[in-house]
Amino acid sequence: MINSTRGSYLTLAAYFDTGMVKYLFFTVVMVLYFFIVCANLLLIMIICTNRCLHEPMYMFLCSLFVNELFGSTGLYPFLLVQILSDIHTVSAPFCFIQIFCVFLYGNVELCNLTVMSYDRYVAICYPLQYNTRMTLNKVAKLIAVIWLFPFTEVAVMLSLSAPLQLCGNIINKVYCDNYSVVKLACSDTTVNNIHGLGYTVFITVSVVTVILYTYLKILKVCFSASKQTRQKAVSTCTPQLVSLLNFSLGAFFEIIQSRFNLSSLPRMLHILLSLYFLTFPPLLNPVLYGLKLSKIRSLCRRLC
Repeated sequence: MINSTRGSYLTLAAYFDTGMVKYLFFTVVMVLYFFIVCANLLLIMIICTNRCLHEPMYMFLCSLFVNELFGSTGLYPFLLVQILSDIHTVSAPFCFIQIFCVFLYGNVELCNLTVMSYDRYVAICYPLQYNTRMTLNKVAKLIAVIWLFPFTEVAVMLSLSAPLQLCGNIINKVYCDNYSVVKLACSDTTVNNIHGLGYTVFITVSVVTVILYTYLKILKVCFSASKQTRQKAVSTCTPQLVSLLNFSLGAFFEIIQSRFNLSSLPRMLHILLSLYFLTFPPLLNPVLYGLKLSKIRSLCRRLC
């Protein structure tokens, strides 16, 4: 029995012996991480160093790419070490640090994509008022909210989870997860469950309401606008919609796996689904925005 999380070690039980194939897995993961770091850093550098991209949409994109670098760094180096290791244990303090990184990444990503949908709504529905509505001061405040609100929420979540008394140390994942730690507790977790459920309902309802409202308004404008306006709306909204759907799909996989018993699934599929929201958005988004947004595409060509 583990009396508390302090000084204890947790075992990540989702890893299994792959023999020499582990070196192949290590190489694949390392290549993915290298691509994520290079692609996101390239786009951050392009946005920061070109004054023509110092517009609200690109500033929100820069925030998105910074978050994807942050989330990937919270997972991939740890994953690379664990793939080569024969003992898959992690200290409780490090486990909570990883939980903080992963959950902050997920919440910031969702908030960032929601604010980006609002930005496109203002740009398309109120084009003549866009510069007065989306001022530099307002953009700075929105980016602060994108980061500070999730930071506060994750800090509260961890302050409720860290003091729990644990009666086990087996986590059936390849990285640390807050809900998996809470399930190991033999002390009362009522407050944790109420907080988790309340926040999930609040953030889901808020995000869905904002996104549905903004895109329904955008669709309404597109149906009554000129062909040129429709083409502009499609070119700027398509990457954001794909990003949103991609991340939502990954978050859905993660929630389903955490809340329900999916032991009937093959272990490798279980691992891939748990890594989806931490792998595919950071991989897809730089390619998606780099190809679809003409300003970024032309600057990338010039730089290369």
